[in-house]
Amino acid sequence: MSADLLREQLELRRVGPDLEAALAELFSALVAAGDDRSFHPHPFTPEAAAERARYAGLDVYCAAVVAGRVLGYGMLRGWDEGYAVPSLGIAIHPAARGLGLGRLVMEYLHCEARRRGAPRIRLKVYPANAAAVALYRSLGYEFQGEERGQLVGYKALPARP
Repeated sequence: MSADLLREQLELRRVGPDLEAALAELFSALVAAGDDRSFHPHPFTPEAAAERARYAGLDVYCAAVVAGRVLGYGMLRGWDEGYAVPSLGIAIHPAARGLGLGRLVMEYLHCEARRRGAPRIRLKVYPANAAAVALYRSLGYEFQGEERGQLVGYKALPARP
């Protein structure tokens, strides 16, 4: 990561039109690293970035941004389809891994789900993705079965006071 990026402050933001190009750049970096083989909630294309940037439904798409560059991406999906339990997904730029961004984005998404009254969150992860499995377990996810070769994890959210 460049020294210029290290001087700038990190922001967690809703994905919007101003982040379309930066999100497309993140998607390109994920594909180049082969991450699209283990995380595939949607295609990682410029068109998919445009869809997320213009999205206006109930689901959540957020970005960890430094100096206009998207270093992390997170989502809570399922509310548009009427599910009470959203599915969580995150992706971190290969050059920004190991900084704690994954945990930060997940904590943000947990807060957002709790704020919206979700009783729990679900996610899926390939068993071979040991770093992700360890992160999810450390955040309180319990794995219950498999779906298409992926572990299915759930995290209970405490009710709002």
